[in-house]
Amino acid sequence: MNVTRADRHRLKAIISDRGAPQKHVWRATIILATADGCGTAEIMRRSGKSKPVVWRWQARFMAEGVAGLTRDKTRKPGKQPLPTTTVQRVVELTLGPPPGEATHWTGRMLAKAAGVSLRSVQRILEAHQLAPHRIRTFKLSTDPKFVEKFTDVVGLYVDPPAHAVVLSVDEKSQIQALDRTQPGLPMKPGRAGTMTHDYKRHGTTTLFAALNILDGTVIGRNMQRHRHQEFIRFLNTIEAQVPVEKSIHAVVDNYATHKHPRVRQWLARHPRWMFHFTPTSASWLNAVEGFFAKLTRQRLQRGVFRSVVDLQVAINRFVADTNADPKPFAWTADPKRVLAAVKRGKQTLESVH
Repeated sequence: MNVTRADRHRLKAIISDRGAPQKHVWRATIILATADGCGTAEIMRRSGKSKPVVWRWQARFMAEGVAGLTRDKTRKPGKQPLPTTTVQRVVELTLGPPPGEATHWTGRMLAKAAGVSLRSVQRILEAHQLAPHRIRTFKLSTDPKFVEKFTDVVGLYVDPPAHAVVLSVDEKSQIQALDRTQPGLPMKPGRAGTMTHDYKRHGTTTLFAALNILDGTVIGRNMQRHRHQEFIRFLNTIEAQVPVEKSIHAVVDNYATHKHPRVRQWLARHPRWMFHFTPTSASWLNAVEGFFAKLTRQRLQRGVFRSVVDLQVAINRFVADTNADPKPFAWTADPKRVLAAVKRGKQTLESVH
């Protein structure tokens, strides 16, 4: 191999250039090592490439010089792209009803109907951001006083009244004490933790909880049932823990227990209390639902409980840990955007149906 002084200068310039592509750098390294009399094994060690790669670029240099190292050979063109009509047909099929009794299109069903490969269907769906295998759930409130109730509740979150405590109150019912039929295995590198799909039931409990919007603390109490009797007992628990000089504004949903005549009588005997009802089908407005979701994810979902007492102890410890490091609730959504989204949703439903 004849490497001239000019060739050496150009090859060293490629290696020292920080902006040069790495493929040009290791190609130049192969040629310089060859010119220095290194064997194939040493050239492979310096460049980090295999023996066929070393031989290929040595032959390229001998045929085309330094210019051949900085140019990739053209490859044969791949398959022709799908016709626009085929792509449009796949999109139209996806947006339309599936055949027979199927509830949604699958990739193989689309490939068979359009006469193309499954991979082609997958590329078309990805390019058009279509996912027929997925579905999102929703529920629009039909409460005629939605705007009024929404404004009332959000107003409490954003601008709570002075000398008052704002509580988000609700119950998480039918929490099951589930024990696994076999012990699980811990997580290790390359393998997720395991637990059996079947379980043993040991009873249920109901957690009544009240989230303090201002400081993030939670008042919780476990009970066997969630009737109006248990709800009144929980209200008495809150009454005993909130300073007497403060009024109490409670955000509650439209569960029948919260509107029971006995509950109304209790409220009449406690004038510092005021209930603020969320709109129907809008439990997402109740801030304590976030605490329930956190409890489910972090403690209940993978928990193993051999009795209802074990379950209640675990819940009480979780409430205590939350109160040890509380985080005030902060409403961040723009109320105008929420109301506009609800309005658009109702208009869309009316136009579709």
